[in-house]
Amino acid sequence: MEPYEAVGQLSRALAAPLRGAAVDLLAYRKLLVQRLAEATGPAQPLVSQRPRVLREVRLVRRGHDAVYASTTAHPAPIVGDAVAHATEHGSEEGPS
Repeated sequence: MEPYEAVGQLSRALAAPLRGAAVDLLAYRKLLVQRLAEATGPAQPLVSQRPRVLREVRLVRRGHDAVYASTTAHPAPIVGDAVAHATEHGSEEGPS
């Protein structure tokens, strides 16, 4: 069950919309925490706390001068596919 426990931890880390946005933004570039805050909206102190969860599951790392970067490109397609699915299906109700 260990791989599935890791999948659960990753899923919980990506479940918060702003963390998912951070993973998407950091997938292919490094960003200063200030730029991450500008791109995702909330105040910088909140953004500084958000990557902690992503660091715990080893999705992002913090470099010098509060520069954040992705540790892997693997979650980016998952986030992108989820966004595409949500956009395509809008606010439809679940299966009937």
